[in-house]
Amino acid sequence: MGRELHRMGAPFRQPEWSALSLMERPDLVQQAHENFLKAGAQVITSNSYAVVPFHIGEERFAEQGETLARLSGHLGRQAIAAQTNGEAQRTYPLLAGSLPPTGGSYRPDLFTPQQAEAILTPLISGLAPSVDLWLAETQSSIAELQTAHRLVRQNTDDTRPFWGSFTLDDSDPAALIHQHAPVCLRSGERLEEAVKAALRLKLEALLFNCSDPRIMEVALRTARNVLKAHGDSTTTLQLGVYANGFAHNHHEDKGQGANESITPLDGTLTPQHYGEFAQRWHEAGANIIGGCCGIGPEHITALATRFSSPD
Repeated sequence: MGRELHRMGAPFRQPEWSALSLMERPDLVQQAHENFLKAGAQVITSNSYAVVPFHIGEERFAEQGETLARLSGHLGRQAIAAQTNGEAQRTYPLLAGSLPPTGGSYRPDLFTPQQAEAILTPLISGLAPSVDLWLAETQSSIAELQTAHRLVRQNTDDTRPFWGSFTLDDSDPAALIHQHAPVCLRSGERLEEAVKAALRLKLEALLFNCSDPRIMEVALRTARNVLKAHGDSTTTLQLGVYANGFAHNHHEDKGQGANESITPLDGTLTPQHYGEFAQRWHEAGANIIGGCCGIGPEHITALATRFSSPD
């Protein structure tokens, strides 16, 4: 979403990131959603990822956080209404409510449950009137996901689907692909333990996002092995991927997280190339496939063409 706004020439800078457009040009936020819907997206995500103190500051978050989250949900809803000509949709498209990492992307060391609750509670309240499902995304640790899930589910009336998405340690793709090293979250926790946590939480979907596309197939096969060990018949957990398009050497600065700067993109990750990755992900068990940073409407068109069925 942020990269599409940047490409469109919308207001965009650090530290506000995609929240700046939400504050200054909400019409362009809706237009970005519409660009993805016209490309064939069946699920769009609210532009609430950067509505956190990390991006907009403590004071502005305290004053405007819930209002901005509410606006982000409203704009997503408006985009869907424009795409469907105001008709009530039966299945797709859907609006996912983005619940972001509260201490900044890739920073599990900055997570505390108390801070997360103070940030996520107004986001959940603001998004609740508009979203079809919840998406706790770019989660770097199991505790991050558990906290987001608890805060949503403490409202017992909210039975909307909850999707959890982990970002993975992709600092050495070759080790994962060729040397059979274990797949880990950015916290260092093994992916197997994260999948077991998702099963205990009874999530509707477990996804992997904002990581190198080359490691996603290994992650999916690891997840499938855990599910098989627990018996496929005991879970309806869906698996999914939305990788990023960062240049392969973007981790050279180990002190930098996602969205702390405008990270260079891999210019070779064409829609066709991304679609080839997606085909392998689907064969490895993913039936929810999309895109994260740097994956634009043209990539979504390629996916929609390749996978014509909603399944």
